[in-house]
Amino acid sequence: MVKKILAVDVIGLTLLVWAAALPVFAQSTATQGCTGNNCLQNPLRFPSLETFIQGFLQAMVMIALPIITVFVVYAGFLFIAARGNKDKIGKARDNFVYVVIGAALILSAWVLATLIGGTVSQLLGR
Repeated sequence: MVKKILAVDVIGLTLLVWAAALPVFAQSTATQGCTGNNCLQNPLRFPSLETFIQGFLQAMVMIALPIITVFVVYAGFLFIAARGNKDKIGKARDNFVYVVIGAALILSAWVLATLIGGTVSQLLGR
């Protein structure tokens, strides 16, 4: 069972890395002196890897915020449904803590990428 889950995680990670490299590959092959209609053009609206990562993280935050809101409401419902049962209150508290940790990770990744991108842009003079 663990091997099967690990294999699925490795396949998912491989696909994620491959998908992240596609814009770079498309950009590099489109600028290698190719003329005519047979050239591979960049299908994305992102001209560089930095803007792709920034757009990806922004999309992830836009998708994650409604999901986080739903899970916070669900954690509140679990607190109300516990009705003083210590086991259920513990599960509700754990659920709420996991939601807060996940939200903090997603938002901090976006903020960190924005800060690094701004710093690199200033250093390169863009």
